[in-house]
Amino acid sequence: IFLDPWHLRHVEKDILIPKIMREKAKERCSEQVQDFTKCCKNSGVLMVVKCRKENSALKECLTAYYNDPAFHEECKMEYLKEREEFRKTGIPAKERLQKVPTSM
Repeated sequence: IFLDPWHLRHVEKDILIPKIMREKAKERCSEQVQDFTKCCKNSGVLMVVKCRKENSALKECLTAYYNDPAFHEECKMEYLKEREEFRKTGIPAKERLQKVPTSM
């Protein structure tokens, strides 16, 4: 069976690539994530009211990445590279990225 290296299945387009986008966007919006987290920890049950500013800043940062076609393409290419490597080796990315024990 010939597999088109650029073809994406529904689950890849709608679940796996968006997951990469969320993870990378959280990393790139780390300052806003930290501000929101800190506010929530300090506000307890009143966080909904007290952390509106931090929540808005976080949403704005994340949404900017989610709506950026270049960012989407970057995440898609990252996914395709991982998928290609998996197809070659049969080893999932998580296992490849774990440290390999060294001999003593």
